[in-house]
Amino acid sequence: MRQFLVLFFCVASIMHVKSASIGGRPNVLFISVDDMKDWVNCLGGYEGDVYTPNIDRLAKRGMLFTNAHCVSPKCAPSRAAIMTGLRPSTTGLYDNQHWWYPNFPNMVTMPIRFRQSGYLVYGAGKIFHHTAGNNPPRQWNGFKPLLFRDDPWFRGSKLNYPWTKYTPNPKGFPFSGVKGLPHENDWGVIPVADKELDDVKTVDFVVRFLKSKQDSPFFLACGLFRPHLPWYAPRRFFDLYPLDKVVVPKKLEEDLDDVPEIGKSFAASRRSDLNKIEKQGSILRAVQAYLASISYADEQLGRILDVLESSEYNSNTVIIFWSDHGWHLGEKRHWHKSTLWEESTRIPLIIAVPQLKPDVCDQPVSLLDLYPTLMELCSIKGGHKFDGLSLMPQLRLPETKRNPAVIEFRKGNAAVRSERWRYIRYSDGSEELYDHKTDSYEWENLASKKKYKTVKQNLIEWLPKQWAEPALSKNSFKFDPDSYSWVNKKTGKRYFGSNSDN
Repeated sequence: MRQFLVLFFCVASIMHVKSASIGGRPNVLFISVDDMKDWVNCLGGYEGDVYTPNIDRLAKRGMLFTNAHCVSPKCAPSRAAIMTGLRPSTTGLYDNQHWWYPNFPNMVTMPIRFRQSGYLVYGAGKIFHHTAGNNPPRQWNGFKPLLFRDDPWFRGSKLNYPWTKYTPNPKGFPFSGVKGLPHENDWGVIPVADKELDDVKTVDFVVRFLKSKQDSPFFLACGLFRPHLPWYAPRRFFDLYPLDKVVVPKKLEEDLDDVPEIGKSFAASRRSDLNKIEKQGSILRAVQAYLASISYADEQLGRILDVLESSEYNSNTVIIFWSDHGWHLGEKRHWHKSTLWEESTRIPLIIAVPQLKPDVCDQPVSLLDLYPTLMELCSIKGGHKFDGLSLMPQLRLPETKRNPAVIEFRKGNAAVRSERWRYIRYSDGSEELYDHKTDSYEWENLASKKKYKTVKQNLIEWLPKQWAEPALSKNSFKFDPDSYSWVNKKTGKRYFGSNSDN
């Protein structure tokens, strides 16, 4: 089994074969970034200058969705929803403390559906959640995982990082110079050569694949880890953002005065990080590091586009570019993700289809829509029930009206984002309502004003009608990384995630 995993993890060679596609079916290049909010040049979310020439380049090639939102503002539930096509309220996969596979061993995920349909399915990096147990080998023909070779001193948990060789903190840690922050909340330039960085190695794999010939249409997934914490990037990316040019997000001191208690509790989570950063005078450097990480990820995207555009696959490859959720950098006195406000939910989304005209779509869309969209684009049929809707109408005509996007965070909390409004209802029934026509910062909660009763009623219709009970947590299973299997501690039933076991 260990030999199998070594083969699976390395995927050292890519097959030699014949043509770019079979039967006219397009290839798919599925590219994700992590924790990237709307701070890309073509979206205008950052109020200073942000350098994302390759994201801009891709936007000119495809459809830029300016009102796109995550399914959940946290990594594991967001990515599980994208890859299954089902909401957290449908599956009960609400948080990072769930392994999706032993809860749903028969789930037909996106890579499985493509494999069943005759596609070669390869990937690298972070597609499902990055911790061990979330990316079963049997999902793929081959996969290069994220092994955290560039920052192994964060990876002491063998449950989450069993294949990473943990090392002591290197000289100079913490590189941010800020004392008292959690281990992962660091930033700076680390003593690791560019070619050894994890995201570089992920893209190396993708580049090798695109330079090879394939005998079937392919689904190729590339998961970039930045700008997820820690914000480590080569020096040249920090140099793009001189501190005197860095723009800290605007804030309103009384912003949380009209926010319900649950919303305040979400905002207060990890606030100690923000307080320490501010108290030690490092807010500009922290924002600089986030921006540097965005530009670092952008350069990796550029490497992929360069190779694709010079390959035989360029004219028959659909490109999907997305981020799993956004990020707060002090807005609403919050420092992290895990809220139902715009900063946590609005993300870059670009879909480039060679046969369709590039454009801009301002309709509200959800990452939940990616699975059904790809099924229609690739003419893949099946009985899978999706909670999202295909984006093909908007890809053909971006003005086509669309349902609001719905974002969920933990059981019972959801936001509804339309073209103009954001409505939030928490598990205790408390509410928020923001008018993005007049209040893009979401500073004035209008939910209690009678004049907006009809607006609220129209948005409430899109909230989940039922909420599944939370799926079994990690504590319910014993995970064996060598055989990539789980045992339900209560029933003794074993679930195999490798290709060689049943």
